[in-house]
Amino acid sequence: MNTIKDIDISKKKVFIRVDFNVPLDSTQQITDDARIEAVLPTLKYALSREACVILASHLGRPKGQVKVEFSLQPVARRLGEILGIKVIMAPDCIGEDVAALADDMEGGQVLMLENLRFHKAETQNDSDFGKSLASLCDVYINDAFAVSHRANASVVSITQHAPISAAGLLLKKELDYFDKAMKNPVRPLVAVVGGA
Repeated sequence: MNTIKDIDISKKKVFIRVDFNVPLDSTQQITDDARIEAVLPTLKYALSREACVILASHLGRPKGQVKVEFSLQPVARRLGEILGIKVIMAPDCIGEDVAALADDMEGGQVLMLENLRFHKAETQNDSDFGKSLASLCDVYINDAFAVSHRANASVVSITQHAPISAAGLLLKKELDYFDKAMKNPVRPLVAVVGGA
């Protein structure tokens, strides 16, 4: 499996699918930023290579409708605080305005796309939607372990259109844990499986 470290990303537009589905309180303040912190190694690596970092995530379940309470704006603000740089917030995740923002990026900048699930096409794994997302980048990186099992356009369809696809450092770390647990588990071993 190729990771972000196995490909040349220097000064390239790197689209990173992250899982920033963070909990928010009633005032739109993030109550736990662990999911943001978890992808920092990947983000910092990309920024150290002067990549133009384009971040995409979902937040909540807006079911294909634009709902302000599911905007990624608070996430962009918090990420900017953590990284100590301005994170540019896009008005959407596709479209001419978003393409213009991506085209104008310089190495070392971060662009946060608006909630992918504001479009039904995301959860429908729509090929045209995936193609629109892929058109923003030179390289696609999946660092969203928690959604990697979902047939969403930002996980599946985009890989059919992006020039290069690879795993992020968080995704690699999670898969390494599974590999170790399956091939050479420390005993006693207990597996806890959850989900809806």
